[in-house]
Amino acid sequence: MNDKKIIGDTFLNEVSLNPEKITKKDIYIKDAYKAFGVTKALNGCSFSAKFGEIHAIVGPNGCGKSTLAKVLSGVLPLDKGKVSIFGHTPTSPVMARKLGIATVFQEVMVADEASVVDNLFIGTDDFWYKAMTQGEKVKKAEALMEELVGEYVNPHTLASTLSLPVKAWITIGRAFLREDTKVLILDESSAALDFDSTERLFTKMRQLRDKGVAVFIVTHRIAELVRISDKATVMRDGIDVGVLEKKEITEKNLLKLMTGKSDTGDKIKNIASKSQSDNVILKTHDLQVWKESEPINLDLQQGQILGITGLDGHGQDDFVKILAGVQVGYGGYVEVKANNQYEKYKTLIEAKKKGIFFVSGDRKKEGILPNLSIYENMVMPLYRTTSKGGFLGFINWLELNGIFSWEVERLNIKTGLSTNLIGSLSGGNQQKVMIARAFAQHPKILILNDPARGIDINTKTDLYVHLRNYVNDGNTVVFLSSELEEFIGLCSKVLVFRHAGIFDIFENEKVEPGALLEGMFGQSNGLGAKIPNTRKVINLDNDKIKGNFEHKKEKIDINKIKIIDFDKEKYKEKKSEEKNQATNKIKIKVFN
Repeated sequence: MNDKKIIGDTFLNEVSLNPEKITKKDIYIKDAYKAFGVTKALNGCSFSAKFGEIHAIVGPNGCGKSTLAKVLSGVLPLDKGKVSIFGHTPTSPVMARKLGIATVFQEVMVADEASVVDNLFIGTDDFWYKAMTQGEKVKKAEALMEELVGEYVNPHTLASTLSLPVKAWITIGRAFLREDTKVLILDESSAALDFDSTERLFTKMRQLRDKGVAVFIVTHRIAELVRISDKATVMRDGIDVGVLEKKEITEKNLLKLMTGKSDTGDKIKNIASKSQSDNVILKTHDLQVWKESEPINLDLQQGQILGITGLDGHGQDDFVKILAGVQVGYGGYVEVKANNQYEKYKTLIEAKKKGIFFVSGDRKKEGILPNLSIYENMVMPLYRTTSKGGFLGFINWLELNGIFSWEVERLNIKTGLSTNLIGSLSGGNQQKVMIARAFAQHPKILILNDPARGIDINTKTDLYVHLRNYVNDGNTVVFLSSELEEFIGLCSKVLVFRHAGIFDIFENEKVEPGALLEGMFGQSNGLGAKIPNTRKVINLDNDKIKGNFEHKKEKIDINKIKIIDFDKEKYKEKKSEEKNQATNKIKIKVFN
């Protein structure tokens, strides 16, 4: 009896037992077709890639990028066409794994009730054999997560207690644990990461590329794509429309291919509009995001788009969730103006009744309802408000149909049949449905937690236009983002968070990526100037600090000075030490 099990056109034991027989040919896909009902995800796509390069796959939402990644990973079979990796066609995830293909999918997939180490090594052991002892796994998990996250992560911590970026690192870390990776596919893997974390990811990608690994990256962040990619394939409507070499990868060329417009013209530089109202719509009073953090006193003006950013783990996401009533702070309170008076609120339901709505960047956990249709996901919150018939509560389907059609057209959502499950949409289109759901409820204050995560640049531009029109109508937006470029031309004021407090505030022409980045790393002056609409200002006498250092510098051998950023370590010290060092951003150690 022949013990060779045939999968597709490849012998499975030949892949696993005889890797020397695998010839390193270029990776290619030819005339690929894949449809989901009436939706054609791939419609004759063809492209090729080489080992030892970082190859970007880019295009608008719904163009087939993620479908292509799943085809390369053996998750989805083609309806028609050819896929070749090492001369073989991966027809299942198991076979792809044996071929050396590691994939990080778009959604952050972790088991919340399992530990970090168990999530990292899930699927690595078979029924009878363990590749490592538990102690070896813990040790390796500690080292890997510290390298990726940039700080220590307890491997025994339950994933449910971790932030979204750390969960994203767990998903990415699974791919980096493998030592036999020959093809790495990253589908929107940096979407949940901030600038600092993305740079660490890029360093790992370059290391793999230099070892001869073929790295595929699917991303909407054009600035990142330009920096990291050696080659880019642009897709539109399921078809490859162009391939750009390293020197040709520019924002102008990418947009030209993505939109299909031969003349994109010069990019219009919009100046963020300022609030024309002095009316304070929301206030925070001595609000403590963390138990040890500085209290925050903030006045939010009506008609303002307030930007919020910071490095991962510095409390900015907790802050916006407190404003939205999703979670409770450790001290202080938030109040909103309603009926010409300020009223306190603490819960999501209370916030919603007062016209405050929240859109999460973690659509899988806090956004979509996966077992319901696209239509239901968008209009379900409107069932009660649009119902008729008094206490009988008949749903007004005619009105809901009009709202659904309007929002789909306004945000250019590619839905297919409205009765399809929300999971049938691409990640970007799922995000659009969540944003449309918020707009459809006409909130007074809209709180957005990284709303543009996973959507293409054209949709982002449309979203910014909608947000400007929204605030021009007298509404207010709190806009948290990890992409600094998103604030330009949108927000006239941006708060930078460090250690769950407002470290610095940038306004008007000072809202630019370089300055914001300095603030995120604690290298700006901080709240040294008088900032309007904040009732507590931390004054740092920089001239005095500089003068003291100048006075002492003659006594110090400059060759024996080491400057170290201890910001993150500061919160690991005892409370008494934290109070004494609360204003320090940099320590100077002198070694005699």
